[in-house]
Amino acid sequence: MQRILALIICLLLTTVGFSQDNNNFFSRLKNIFVVHDTIYIYVNQNANDSVVDNLDDDDDDEENDERSESIPIPVDTLDTHDMFRKVVLFDNGTWLYYNIDMAFIPYALESDYWITEQVHSYKDIALKDLPDTVQLRLVDSLHRYCIPHPGQVTSRFKYRWKQAHRGIDIGLHTGDAIYAAFDGIVRAALPINLTGGYGNVLVIRHLNGLETYYGHLTRFIVKSGDIVKAGELIGYGGSTGRSTGPHLHFETRYMGQAFDPERIFDFENGTLRTEEFTLMKHYFNINSHYGMTDAQSKVASTKPPKASKSGGSGKGSPVYYKVRSGDNLGKIAKRHGTTVEKLCKLNGFKSNKVLKVGQRIRVK
Repeated sequence: MQRILALIICLLLTTVGFSQDNNNFFSRLKNIFVVHDTIYIYVNQNANDSVVDNLDDDDDDEENDERSESIPIPVDTLDTHDMFRKVVLFDNGTWLYYNIDMAFIPYALESDYWITEQVHSYKDIALKDLPDTVQLRLVDSLHRYCIPHPGQVTSRFKYRWKQAHRGIDIGLHTGDAIYAAFDGIVRAALPINLTGGYGNVLVIRHLNGLETYYGHLTRFIVKSGDIVKAGELIGYGGSTGRSTGPHLHFETRYMGQAFDPERIFDFENGTLRTEEFTLMKHYFNINSHYGMTDAQSKVASTKPPKASKSGGSGKGSPVYYKVRSGDNLGKIAKRHGTTVEKLCKLNGFKSNKVLKVGQRIRVK
């Protein structure tokens, strides 16, 4: 009876706390993309042994029957806005709050190249100094994962507009929730004026040494030094920094070197590809993508880097264009930000040159 009375008091107290929560709590409960874990609460069978010993067999049987009928069984948990506080659901439709321990983060995670005022912290470590292979445990019985945002991948790890795009872009609407991919510590939470093209960006360092980057955020709700768990709300998506529209720029890096995030996440299905990931040194090359065999990746990683955009002086690698139907020198010049005079000079044309469909001309 004492246990039942204590449980009723807990339920009454937590009902008051629940009614005072804000709307963020309810939106958090409705988020189907957060991976829920189940907390099992076991009744301490030894708590009232001294009382039980003083009862005769009939009283003991009566108490056990009453306990089995009255004490609810926990069946699942729900996340709240606080990652370290759960709502425990019971089989009889009741619930209560349950506080859990914070993730344990080794001290060494914060002491090695721990720089909070800049995006990249491993600038002194060269690629040649990294091992050829690293085994990374991504999840285990204590540490889970979460897709940072359940949207479509709109741009991949590759050269884009002649520049290396060292992450992926995930489409979203401004204000959409962004979640931590794994347990870890926020190393950097930086505003637009300190990050260049990243805009408002968060960098989280994880237990296995990985770092994940979350760029172009409208705002973030965590700060440097905060411990976060996988699936914890860390900020809201946007289009800050060098961005053509709302999206999340997401990177995975090891010792400062970026590799294709799609090697560990299946973003289309919202799952992890493997629990233990073998990170190869050649994965750090921008030409190495998910879907390649290791042999293909090694070959791709030996390709020379593509030339960056040439400046207005006309220096750099030549850029060519294949003439299409309806093209003329004026249209081509406008499309490539140049003039008819420059096109004629580059190709030895006269200004009245008639172009042929399929003809290849130099535009820079």
